[in-house]
Amino acid sequence: MTKFKIFAAFFLAALCSGLPPARAADPIRIGAIEDLSGPTARYGTRIREGFDLAAQEINAKGGILKGRPLEILYEDAAGTKDQAINGAKKLLARDKVSLLLGPTLSNQMFAVGPVAVERRVPIIGTSNTADGITDIGEWVFRTSLPEADVIPVTLRKAQAKFNIKKVALMYANDDAFSKSGFEVFKVALEQAGIAIVTIESFGSKDTDFSAQLTKIKGLAIDAICVSALVEPASGVVLQARQLGIPQSIPIIGGNGFNSSKLAEIAGPAAEGVMVGSPWFIAKPQTENVTFVNAFRKKYEHDPDQFAAQAYDTLWIVAEAFERAGGTDNEKLREALLKTEHAGIMGLFRFTDHRDPASVTGVVVLSIKNGKFAVFE
Repeated sequence: MTKFKIFAAFFLAALCSGLPPARAADPIRIGAIEDLSGPTARYGTRIREGFDLAAQEINAKGGILKGRPLEILYEDAAGTKDQAINGAKKLLARDKVSLLLGPTLSNQMFAVGPVAVERRVPIIGTSNTADGITDIGEWVFRTSLPEADVIPVTLRKAQAKFNIKKVALMYANDDAFSKSGFEVFKVALEQAGIAIVTIESFGSKDTDFSAQLTKIKGLAIDAICVSALVEPASGVVLQARQLGIPQSIPIIGGNGFNSSKLAEIAGPAAEGVMVGSPWFIAKPQTENVTFVNAFRKKYEHDPDQFAAQAYDTLWIVAEAFERAGGTDNEKLREALLKTEHAGIMGLFRFTDHRDPASVTGVVVLSIKNGKFAVFE
């Protein structure tokens, strides 16, 4: 059902009930700041698809707060902090939204979060995994599992399987997400008793990693760990195999690797790449199967982790509005803190610090035949 048809249905229902149509069908507006263009649009567009599918289902069930449709207003951050800030200001000042979703990247959230905190409007990141996100202020929430909860699990699995003792560590040194993931990798490797033989950095827009990888090829290592967004990550993976670093040396990625674009860009070189995730497409849970089928029907392609997290988040938001009984900022914030949502990622709650408190658990994935599969 299209948004127009949903709105029309509420309008007709209001006429039949004798209520003023504008009031009965007045939508609950929330804002979303996502990367819908630019190099990181592959994350933002999937997030939007997850939001839109959930909004369609919520409205088809009658909306929220006694029949009001939920409407999402989008602003394209295009991968930049400045556009993310401008988008947030427009949504808050011009559109008077009750809540913000996004932005896509952690470094954008560090810029946008303070704007929401100043206005005392809840903001929920669905793809921000860097350390310190919720330290921005008490109005900042996130549903994405921090790297610090995921990377250690992935490393333990890889260490047990491949007897890893020495690694090369690579990271993009010019964005908050990648630098935070790098710090998490360092701590997790130290705690696992794995030696870091070399640390190699690069820019997130770099396309040539041959110098770093040639150096790594000459070292006695058991694995390569990489913290980067999918575009440079794919280049690292592809060039590592082209330079002759064998598949027997696994490549272990952070959350930026959780995109189907990795296999699309790197091709056969991506086989065996490992990454942790709070969600997996083949999870047999009934709610997840229903979600995947609905997503495929609507968009004619598979969802990824970012779409799944966005989908769950919008249901969490809808339930919070119901508990709040309206759009009051303070009541909505308190309602979010009382979240207990049984969704496609499992039972979800927020901690007092507004981070994820309860998810089904981290699943370690690897690419097999061009697609993510459970690592065994």
